[in-house]
Amino acid sequence: MPDPRYHFPDRSTFIHAASSFAAHTGHPGKAAVRTGVPPSIAGFETAPDTAAPAAATATAVRLVICPHRTLNGVRLQELQRQIVACNQCPRLREHCQTVARVKRRAYLGDDYWGRPVPSFGDPKARLVIIGLAPGAHGANRTGRVFTGDRSGDFLYQALFNTGFASQPTSTRIDDGLKLIDAWITCPVHCAPPDNKPLPDEIARCRPYLEQELQLLKNAQVIVVLGRIAFDTYLSIRGERKANFPFAHGAVFPGDPTLICSYHPSQQNTQTGRLTQPMLTAVFQKARTVLR
Repeated sequence: MPDPRYHFPDRSTFIHAASSFAAHTGHPGKAAVRTGVPPSIAGFETAPDTAAPAAATATAVRLVICPHRTLNGVRLQELQRQIVACNQCPRLREHCQTVARVKRRAYLGDDYWGRPVPSFGDPKARLVIIGLAPGAHGANRTGRVFTGDRSGDFLYQALFNTGFASQPTSTRIDDGLKLIDAWITCPVHCAPPDNKPLPDEIARCRPYLEQELQLLKNAQVIVVLGRIAFDTYLSIRGERKANFPFAHGAVFPGDPTLICSYHPSQQNTQTGRLTQPMLTAVFQKARTVLR
């Protein structure tokens, strides 16, 4: 049974937020992307709620708080609403909407998400995974991080192997996948052209990651997937990069402990730079650190 403290507001609440988001952004609406709340956002299960629809602003959506949820859980949920409603990077928003409208031939029948993708996982997680950004035809299509593309399958296989995921694949938002004691986020929540966000786009999105790290009170291990995640995390912590040489599998003890990994992009996995045993070993290291 889903924990009632973490149930997500009803479908109408999110539709209201999406409508407000569209009004502020000039978003083309249903012809390009779908509306309605995904079955699970940020690890909160969908369940009926009698709260009135939330009011939206240009960059954030206020969520009516249910008293049964823990304070940090509610704040994380509110933060995900703000992420979905964000409109700070015109280049990224235009790209996501264009991809959602044009689509890839293999997914012409799919209803693309086409908006900023929220984080996903267990709000009580001791393991926090920081990726890069949503894939144009993966998370930007499905609405869940690392879902619907090969990078996601590669990552979730490793998480399943080490007990952090309920299944080894991630194909769509209603596929039943749950994270166990883990939370996945990223420095950039919109799919960037050529998978390359600009420095100013990373900077504008960074406050969301900062807030998440503050709210994830149980975090004991941070796994960064790639240099952008690594650099962004060190910047948030105010650390000098020279003291933390990046290398796959590198472990930097602390509170929390930092573990580095190559990103499971196809450029890395198809060339053999990152193999499944290599990635699984990273999360095995994370498992040994948890107390």
